[in-house]
Amino acid sequence: MRDRGLRVIHMLCEQADNKADVVPCDRLRGAYLKPAISREDHARVLAEGIDIPRQPPAFALPLPEVGICGKTVWVRLPEGLIPFAARLEVNLAAEVRGIHMSRMEEVIAELYDHDFADLRAYGLQLGREMMARQGASCGRVRLSGQLPLISTAMVSGRRSVDSLDLSLDLKLTGQGEKLESTAMLGVGVAHITACPCTQAYNQALFRKVAEDCPLPTHSQRSKTTLSLQSAGLSPSIGELLACLEEVLHVTQDLLKRGDEAQLVYTSHTLPQFAEDAVREVARRAGEKFGGILPPATLVVIESLSLESIHIHDVCCRLETTLAEIVGHL
Repeated sequence: MRDRGLRVIHMLCEQADNKADVVPCDRLRGAYLKPAISREDHARVLAEGIDIPRQPPAFALPLPEVGICGKTVWVRLPEGLIPFAARLEVNLAAEVRGIHMSRMEEVIAELYDHDFADLRAYGLQLGREMMARQGASCGRVRLSGQLPLISTAMVSGRRSVDSLDLSLDLKLTGQGEKLESTAMLGVGVAHITACPCTQAYNQALFRKVAEDCPLPTHSQRSKTTLSLQSAGLSPSIGELLACLEEVLHVTQDLLKRGDEAQLVYTSHTLPQFAEDAVREVARRAGEKFGGILPPATLVVIESLSLESIHIHDVCCRLETTLAEIVGHL
């Protein structure tokens, strides 16, 4: 029976006229499930019933953020059909008891077939639609996921298919033509850091200062994220990525022996604390965006170092403005 069921699913998948990246679940449900309640009864109850979410609450207190989370949305970007973890919220007036969750899901379903130039365009469309259907004046769309990152090894020239962390925190206020938005776009990469302390100690211990090959030290697998928030002109994913790649020892999965030796040598020649990683990314962001983006642009940089010889990890975070960074250049 199980084999027969698998053959039925295979047959239906072959016959489906849906897109190639969609499992045709609707074709399967009708074969085994029959409605227990008539359409007429459903229509009657909907016509006679009370819309509970729109009723007044027992305690009339406005709520700034109500919505759904733990939701996966699929977004059609130039890189392909990409999944993102979503948290979607709107404000709720004091006289309204609750939101209509299904209306948020309706928007997600309707946007599934649309193509978007970037993640911000998707977030803006999603936020605008969900606010309109909930009658809200404020909304927030938070998305996090990964994009493919194609890297080329320095020595072998081999291509490695890796991942780039991508996040969006979009805040919206107003309605219709007066809708205003502020987007925080974040990009994160994996990299290696080598500890300067142990290296300096070994140089003093073995009295070897001017050596072509750097002395040993412990190294860490790290991750650093750069996020910029602006209400107007915003940087692209590629521009944020460049700020990270130009100052960090970015790692990749496919490395041949020569590539590994080059990466280890480079990271030990220019060792970094987690603090150094954050400061250097800030410096590069200031140099790159100082004359382009507004001085009030919010900049958030976070670095996590998974320590190799300690049980604890090291974290570092900077939240500042572009003007503050530029002032230190």
